[in-house]
Amino acid sequence: MSLFALTGAVLAQVPDWPDEEREGVVVNYTEAKVGRFTLPDPLRLNDGRPVTDAETWFAQRRPEILRLFETHQFGKAPAAPDGITFDVTDAGTPAFDGKALRRQVTVYLSGSKNGPAMDLLIYLPAAARGPVPLLLHVGFTANNTLVRDPGVKRGAIWNRDGVREPAPDSSRFGQLRVLPFVEAGIGVATVYYGDIEPDFAAGLPHGIRQTFLRPGEQLAPDAWGAIAAWAWGLSRAMDYVETDAGIDAERVALIGVSRLGKTVLWTAAQDPRFAAVIASCSGEGGAALSRRNYGETIKLITLPQRFGYQFAGNYARYGDDPGQSPVDAHMLVSLVAPRPVLLQTGTTDKWSDPVGEFEAAVAAEPVFELLGEKGLGTTTMPPAQTPIFHTIGYYMHEGGHGTQPDDWDQYLAFLQQHLLRD
Repeated sequence: MSLFALTGAVLAQVPDWPDEEREGVVVNYTEAKVGRFTLPDPLRLNDGRPVTDAETWFAQRRPEILRLFETHQFGKAPAAPDGITFDVTDAGTPAFDGKALRRQVTVYLSGSKNGPAMDLLIYLPAAARGPVPLLLHVGFTANNTLVRDPGVKRGAIWNRDGVREPAPDSSRFGQLRVLPFVEAGIGVATVYYGDIEPDFAAGLPHGIRQTFLRPGEQLAPDAWGAIAAWAWGLSRAMDYVETDAGIDAERVALIGVSRLGKTVLWTAAQDPRFAAVIASCSGEGGAALSRRNYGETIKLITLPQRFGYQFAGNYARYGDDPGQSPVDAHMLVSLVAPRPVLLQTGTTDKWSDPVGEFEAAVAAEPVFELLGEKGLGTTTMPPAQTPIFHTIGYYMHEGGHGTQPDDWDQYLAFLQQHLLRD
């Protein structure tokens, strides 16, 4: 499938910047130097036959693409162990001036209370008359730092020296916007990714992946990296959600930023129980096309001194030639189909390549259309602050990497459109 032609209107949304050098690698920020490339066709089987109906997509092509991503990018995660248990330590305390009910749950990830455990914080609308949809957030810090609620259990975080320590009272990552969602009839939940797996190269002995290794065993080249471990943990949060009568488990959306944007895309790709996904600035390894020579690349992200531990070892093989990879970001987005997916980017977040994310969304559109859903419906990139909210959504704020306060209004509008029922 040849990449569609970009128009001047597309390129004008993200002006060129001078190149820079990182880790001895020249990073391109000029569209004219992106280069020509061809994307793998998500609607063509490995044996070359076209996919022309939904049955073939679900029975054959989708499993093929999942296996390719497992083998070549994220790694293969194990099934959940028997005996996953939950301790509900806070069953429904009024919060946010009585507008929400707070739940706090400890999820024991290994089936043993001596193994890794994840704290799940949930707020549900106090006025709800039945099960409500839920936005499940995966965050960079402990739950108590993300909300202004003194009743939340103080968690523990990994510091920059790789030591677990009590979480602070506030966070540089900002606050979760709980109240607008609760008032709209949507619950909000969050987990700290470090409860599942630490986010540093030497973190393997301290996370969930270690519990599945035999003594002395090393990770295979196609074994799960940290992103796959975080995704695995989010599926364990869903295991709890399915037991909670206050939550409609068929209307649970995921949200994550940066590497956690990659995580929520991979989670939704593997676990069809999630009804929608919002990926903020997920970039390389997420929603940005790897075949574009722009911003962060496979070569940079997989360097041992950077983030190679987040992926399967095989991913680094494509650093010098991403075109040799059997997958690219549009195929990851297509795995979410026919469920809603919103890609949020920023005009100055060139490292994460907002144009590359838009192109991936356009290239995933044929899969959504095959399944009866609407893609972006345009090959012209919208200006900043102009959302597209079809089944594939795209929104670019004015600014840089991550989530800005006003982005939460867009997230809420997207979820209201796709998850709320009469």
